[in-house]
Amino acid sequence: MRIIHTADWHLGKSLKSQSLIEDQIYILDEFLKLINEEKIDAVIIAGDIYDRAIPPIDAVNLFDETISKMTERKIPVLCISGNHDSAERLNFGSKLFAQSNFFINTKPIENPAPIILNDKFGEVYFSLIPFFEPIEIAHIFAQNELDANTANKIYVTEARKKIPAGLRSIAVAHLFATGGLTSESERKFVGAVENVDAANFADYNYTALGHLHKPQTMKKTGYVVRYSGSLLKYSFDETNYNKGVTLIEIDGAGKTSFEHIDLKPRRDVRIVEGTVAELMKSARSSDYIHANITDKNHVLYAMEKLRDSAFPNILSVQFVNLKREIENPARVADAAENVSVLEYFADFYKFETGEELSGVERLTMEKFLSKLESEQL
Repeated sequence: MRIIHTADWHLGKSLKSQSLIEDQIYILDEFLKLINEEKIDAVIIAGDIYDRAIPPIDAVNLFDETISKMTERKIPVLCISGNHDSAERLNFGSKLFAQSNFFINTKPIENPAPIILNDKFGEVYFSLIPFFEPIEIAHIFAQNELDANTANKIYVTEARKKIPAGLRSIAVAHLFATGGLTSESERKFVGAVENVDAANFADYNYTALGHLHKPQTMKKTGYVVRYSGSLLKYSFDETNYNKGVTLIEIDGAGKTSFEHIDLKPRRDVRIVEGTVAELMKSARSSDYIHANITDKNHVLYAMEKLRDSAFPNILSVQFVNLKREIENPARVADAAENVSVLEYFADFYKFETGEELSGVERLTMEKFLSKLESEQL
C-alpha cells in the first residue's frame, strides 16, 4: 500500500500579516498532481487543517475543494484534528463523509475503533488519534489528573485493543514527541509538560505525526514515528527546511519504507543579508523576504527601497548592526541630570540617522517644544 503522509496545512495562515491563501491554493494543486503521479492508495492528514478555530471562508472552501478532488479519485483520506483546529466544527458531517472514503476523527472516545483499508495483501488498520488535552482522557476513562504522556499511553492502549495481533497497523496523531525539533510558527510549550514518548507507538508499523513543522523521524528500532512537516514554510526560521510530504510504502509483512518528497512552492521564504545599497542590486524576486541589513547607520525607508528595487514581497527588515549596539550594555548610558529634551532628541536623531541636527531642524524642534510646554502650562 502506498500512502501519502501530510500534516499542518494551516489553511488561512498569514506570514507577517501577508495572507498565504494563494500560496496554499498553489501548493495543494501541486499536492494533487503528486497523488496522481505516484498512484497513491490513501492519504493521511495528521491535524492542523486550519490555522485557527474559526477559519476564514476561503480556507474552508479550499479544504472542501481539495478533499472533494481526492474523494472523486476514489482515494481514501484519513484525517484528524490538531491543536489549531476546532474539533466540533471539523467534526461536522463526519459520518456522512465516511461514505465517500473521507474518514475524520476530531474527538477522543471511549472505544476508539480503527479504520480498515485493504490492499492485495489484506487489511491495514489505522488508528486516528486526534489532538486532545489530558483532562479529556481523564474524564472519559475515569482517571485522576494525567500528564500528556500518560493520557496518550492510555488512549493508544485502548486503540490497540481493536487491532488483531500481528496485523499491519498505522497510527495517526497530533502531538509533541519528546526530542522533536520545533520552529517559530508552532505553538510553544513550557518545559516538558506536553511531551509524549514515541515508545507509546511501538506496536504500530508506522506512526504519522503532525504538529512540528520540520520534517523529521524519531530514531527508534523496529518502528517508525515521523513528522511529515508542514506543506509550506510558515516562519523565517524555517528557511532551510525542505517542505513537502512523506511517501510511505508498507508491504505484506508490515515492513515500512518512506521518503520525503519536496513540493515546490509558488514563492519561497528566504532571508537575505547586506547593506541596503547591496540588496537593492539583487536580482528581482517575488519570494517572501526578510532582510538582515548590515548598514552601521539607520537607512530611512529601507523596506520601501528594497520593495521597489528587488523584493516586491519583502515582509520585514532588521538592522543587525544597530541591534547589536542597542543590546550592548556599554551602549546604553545613564540619563544625566539637567539635560534638555532637545538634547535627548538630538542624540536620538543622530543615533537613528548618523547625522547631526541642522540649524533649521534644531530651531524647528525648539519652537515645537516651547509651544508644547506652554500648552501644558
